Amino acid sequence: MAASFLSSDAASGALPFDVSRVDLDAFAREIDALRAEEEARLGLADFHHFRRRAYAGRALTALGYATGVLAPNPVSAALLALGSTARFTIVAHHVMHRAMDRIPGVPAHYTSRHFAKGTRRWVDWLDWIHPRAWDIEHNVLHHYATGEVEDPDLVEENVAGLADASRTVRLAVAALYAFTWKITYYAPSTFQIVARGEARRRRGEPTNHRADARGEGSYLDAFDLRSPEGRQFWRECVLPYLGGRFVVPTALAAVLGPWAAFSTLTNSMGAELLANLHTFLIIASNHAGEDLHRFDDKHKGRAELYLRQVLGSVNFTHGGAVRNFLSGYLGHQIEHHLYPDLPPSSLERLAPKVQALCAKYGIPYVQEPVLVRARKLLRIMIGSAKMQRTDTKRPRPSRSSTARRAVPSGELAAEQPA
Repeated sequence: MAASFLSSDAASGALPFDVSRVDLDAFAREIDALRAEEEARLGLADFHHFRRRAYAGRALTALGYATGVLAPNPVSAALLALGSTARFTIVAHHVMHRAMDRIPGVPAHYTSRHFAKGTRRWVDWLDWIHPRAWDIEHNVLHHYATGEVEDPDLVEENVAGLADASRTVRLAVAALYAFTWKITYYAPSTFQIVARGEARRRRGEPTNHRADARGEGSYLDAFDLRSPEGRQFWRECVLPYLGGRFVVPTALAAVLGPWAAFSTLTNSMGAELLANLHTFLIIASNHAGEDLHRFDDKHKGRAELYLRQVLGSVNFTHGGAVRNFLSGYLGHQIEHHLYPDLPPSSLERLAPKVQALCAKYGIPYVQEPVLVRARKLLRIMIGSAKMQRTDTKRPRPSRSSTARRAVPSGELAAEQPA
């Protein structure tokens, strides 16, 4: 049964993609037209849609703590985990992408300029991951290099060092990361980009986030208390979260007695494992699978960037507020990668339109249930499947051809990373 679960599906394999058959400039113009149409209708209703989901996450957390003092139990742990995941994938993710910034009347703390800055980090989004580090690693490097070798979240590239390991070892590594990846992968790897950038500035060198992301050494070096970087990582990432997630709630519950304190700590620990597993399933599977594409070079121009966002991303089967909430709105990953600074409600409206555009231009639009994508993610991690390696460069025009048409401007490529 395990062998069947991990075996490759012949029917699911993607055919090689031929970019010469696609009018990329026309596709890009229509993608930009959808953006203009959506931006024109943005209003407070979109913020209220977002805020209801933010409040739902807070309510789940409160209910988890309220019931968690009674006894160690999976329900309280799951409630706490869902609240944590909502703050990460729905609130922090979209606010830090500036999704609320252009909506008039939005409170300042829901805008990227104020969210999780300074002491507001304790209120808005306290996690192992430092908000500043997430902003660089995710918003800049991942989004502008999706599926490229320089994408810090390219799973197939990140597990390349296990190529000679046995399947058992690979499965063990996958299981370890599934339950701990925010502290064992995301927090240290993102923080190192910031630390290396700060060191670069102290040396008087120009910013180079790409080089910092692929720096020497392992991201596990961030845990080394003997180094200045390690001590900074513990001070800014590890200790604040240990305090906020485990120490403070347990201390408050201790007012009700030792059993309440023990129950709170146990449920908090269970919630941590569940939140890691949940986010691993809905995040890591977004860009991994034998039917998705990766790229050996850097994109050139907005049209090719748009194409790669679609070819290298996958949507989950979505529909309905509950399902979208449970997926952290990552079920609309294709639309999010085309329009990262638009709110969740916009992604819901755009999904059928983007899917229709992809069908019109013959561009693969992959959408499957999350557990199917989790299986394909696992196959990539253990080496039983490989992603499509695709050339998305258009054939060079002959000297006698007309001048190359300009790709229309848009928000996605407005800020290219250093």
